[in-house]
Amino acid sequence: MATTADRTAVRTAALHDLLPPVARRRTRIGLVAGGLGTYWPQFPGLLPQLKESAAYVAERFRAMDAEVTDAGFVSDAQEGARAAEQLRRADCDLIVLFLTTYLTSSMVLPIAQRSHTPVLVIDLQPSERMDHAAFDTGAWLAYCGQCPVPEVGNVFRRAGIPFRSVSGWLRQESAWRRIEQWIRAAHIRAALRHARHGLMGHVYPGMLDVQTDPTLLATTFGSHVEVLEFDDLRHRVERVTEAETRERMALARHIFTLDESVVEEDFAWGATVSVALDRLVADFELDSLAYYHRGLDGELHERLGAGMILGASLLTARGVPAAGEYELRTSVAQLASQSVGAGGSFTEIQALNFEDGVVEMGHDGPAHLAVGARDPLLRGLGVYHGKRGWGVSVEFDVRHGPVTLLGLGQDADGSLAFVTSEGTVVPGPLLEIGNTTSRVDFGRDPGEWVDAWSATGVGHHWSLAVGHHTADFRAAASLLGIDHREV
Repeated sequence: MATTADRTAVRTAALHDLLPPVARRRTRIGLVAGGLGTYWPQFPGLLPQLKESAAYVAERFRAMDAEVTDAGFVSDAQEGARAAEQLRRADCDLIVLFLTTYLTSSMVLPIAQRSHTPVLVIDLQPSERMDHAAFDTGAWLAYCGQCPVPEVGNVFRRAGIPFRSVSGWLRQESAWRRIEQWIRAAHIRAALRHARHGLMGHVYPGMLDVQTDPTLLATTFGSHVEVLEFDDLRHRVERVTEAETRERMALARHIFTLDESVVEEDFAWGATVSVALDRLVADFELDSLAYYHRGLDGELHERLGAGMILGASLLTARGVPAAGEYELRTSVAQLASQSVGAGGSFTEIQALNFEDGVVEMGHDGPAHLAVGARDPLLRGLGVYHGKRGWGVSVEFDVRHGPVTLLGLGQDADGSLAFVTSEGTVVPGPLLEIGNTTSRVDFGRDPGEWVDAWSATGVGHHWSLAVGHHTADFRAAASLLGIDHREV
């Protein structure tokens, strides 16, 4: 009998085939190894051994999901400066310095200074321990990569450069897992640094917490915010053919279960808007989309806003996260979650269940189809609560098991912070109202959790990602130069 994990894997694979992910710039990792050149004539066997270790490290990095620029092996400050120039030109998202033995800090400081890129220092000795009885000085020096780590840390601090390191031995998988965590963090930095965020419509009236200065994303992450009008969507909707609408409806029938409440005309309208949304995203090369339009009395722009849910959910499943209510910061959090393969669905608190000790959360509007515990349902709604219009909405519960919330908080000085909390989605009764919903157990009184979460400066929306990823988001905050807060 197929397990829940088996069914999830099949569903995920099917979604991947039906909704192929959008291609993006690959994460770029710079790599340079080094040691003190004074040793080479003194101990002729040392450099070949260290280069062999460097080759193994380079091979491990090339096997990761990233584009690697290997600047080779440096033995003095001049070679370090040349490596710095090569890595500066490569426009890396993270640079890894492999200290194979002792080296002077003058050899690596220029790499960090000139690249303007976060740096990770790694020192991986050849094996778990030295063979003291057999080793001479040359053999010992291959195990001396830890020696310069405090020196580099001191000089980085004095230069105002954040210091990060992983110490271990060459084939120690626990050390490589720590290194891979930084690579996942680099994926997030890469995604946000080069993102083009679509912002369409206007803010939901009165939601002061969701109002975000687009310039702040450019100055904090390097992202671009493309300001769009609903007329940009209207223009593309008018050019969708009946055949394209039917084709999109057929795709939706493969992915969703249609509830009997779905009105065919509303389903067709959602499919038409979905086709136009795909073109909007392609034309403006968007990596995310936040939107809202109030509208009035069934006029066209109101119908466009109400018809977004199907298409926005399909876009989110392809790796272009969409958030309603003009929630730009949450679409950024969703993109960060997506970058580590954790999904990322638009979420807020819905209710507390003190008897079961869970926080019920979710949202109407777009959902991340890949995080569902079952096939998603399309439900017809005659009323969208708190919004004008009507149409089809997406409903399912989030996959049971570990989850991580990621929100972007903002402080009085305007600075942003990653805010995270890990919990577990557990089974139980859910509302059937056309929302993505889940019951999350945070291992504490639900009311106390809400108090702690709300005190972080997070807004009332966030991204819900599958798996526990606080360590990844903490590392990403370090690379991005922002605070991280955990509840």
